[in-house]
Amino acid sequence: MTTSAWMKKNCNSLRGKRIAITGSTGGLGAPLCRYLALLGADLILLNRNAEKSLTHKAKLEAFGVSVTCIFVDLEDLASVKNATDMLIAHGVDLFIHNAGAYSIPRRICNGGFDNVFQINFVSPYYMIRRLLGHIEHAVVVGSVAHTYSKIDLDDIDFRTRSAASRAYGNAKRFLMGAMWGLAREGASVSVVHPGITFTNITAHYPKLVFALIKHPMKVIFMKPARAALSILAGVFQKTQAYEWIGPKWFRVWGLPKKERLNTVCEEELEKIVQTSQEIYRKLEEQR
Repeated sequence: MTTSAWMKKNCNSLRGKRIAITGSTGGLGAPLCRYLALLGADLILLNRNAEKSLTHKAKLEAFGVSVTCIFVDLEDLASVKNATDMLIAHGVDLFIHNAGAYSIPRRICNGGFDNVFQINFVSPYYMIRRLLGHIEHAVVVGSVAHTYSKIDLDDIDFRTRSAASRAYGNAKRFLMGAMWGLAREGASVSVVHPGITFTNITAHYPKLVFALIKHPMKVIFMKPARAALSILAGVFQKTQAYEWIGPKWFRVWGLPKKERLNTVCEEELEKIVQTSQEIYRKLEEQR
C-alpha cells in the first residue's frame, strides 16, 4: 500500500488542530511534520537549533498552515518549563514527543539526572504531565531498546552504566511505562515505535563502521518517511497499558499495527509509575 493510500484510509483531517512536536527537524520529525501539514494541522516546532527550526518552518508554511517555533533544550529544566508555559499560553491540542538522544557525551544535567535519561524521559514526561487538561492527546516515541534491561531503583538514570544502549533503553522503558500509567488513569496517550530506520540516532557507530553499514541500512530498513507513519498512526489511535503501535513485521518492516507487549511485568510497571510521579512532584516543587 502506498503512503498516500494508507493516509487516506487511516487518517482524518487535522484542520483546526494545533500540534506541538519535539525534534521536528530530525530524520523522523521532518516527514512527520509534512504529513501533519498535509492533513491541515497548525504546528508548533519544539527544537534546540533555532536556525534549522526556522528553515523547516518556511518549508511547512508552503502547505498553507500556521507554524510557530519555540526553543527548548531538553537537557535544561528551566528551558523545558518555559517551553511548557508557552505551549499552555499558545493553546495546543496534541503533543508529540519525537526527539531523542542515544550515544552522546554523558553528563549530569541541572535537574540532577543523567542527560540521556533527562532528554528521553524526564523532560517529555514533565511536559506531558503539565499539559494534561490542556491537550486532547499525547504521543511518545518508544523503542525496542526498552527490552535491553530492567529498571534499577538504586541507579534510576543508569548513570553508572557506560553502554549507550542500556542507558537509552532504560530511559525509553521509563517513558513507555509512565505513559501506560497515565493511560490507566484515563489520559489519552499513544506509545509508538518506528522500528529501525536510518536517522541521526543510528549514526552513532565509529566512523569506519558507520561508513560500511550506512548504505546497507538504507536498503534493508524502512526509510524515515515510511517509519514516521507509526508516529502518525499514534495521532489517531490511543494505546492502553502494555500496548504500542509500530511496524507489523518483526517490529522492523511494514505499516503500523497495534501490538500488546509482555516486556514489562506488573510489579515493575508500578515501580516506574510511582518513581515517575515522585520525579514530577519534585520538579513541580522547584517551579
